[in-house]
Amino acid sequence: MSRDHRKLRVFHQAHQLNLAIYQHTRDFPRDEWFGLRAQIRRAAVSVPSNLVEGNARSGERDYLKFLNIALASACEVKYLAALTSELGYARGAEWTAVIGQSDAVVKQLQRLVLQMERLVSEQRTPD
Repeated sequence: MSRDHRKLRVFHQAHQLNLAIYQHTRDFPRDEWFGLRAQIRRAAVSVPSNLVEGNARSGERDYLKFLNIALASACEVKYLAALTSELGYARGAEWTAVIGQSDAVVKQLQRLVLQMERLVSEQRTPD
């Protein structure tokens, strides 16, 4: 049974976060193009990508595995966004909003993972 990732609010928010990361990292210093900029972009792409792939999986356990990968990537984005700010590569209200977006995505994914963990554990429990 394939799910529709487009029905998940967290997918849309992760997609918007991804777009914001790409937009706001365009002007990173050239010496960070293959370092921090590349890493935060990879992590940002990983979040919605894993939601799409997980939703295409038929089993609940497979779905949960991809949700956990998306959550781990979202946590990485959150850290890297804060690091970017501390290093002075991106500042201001717009970057503060990006950090807030990353925090919101992490929280939503944590809730979704918990829901799926409950569902998977209920399926394992014999009646």
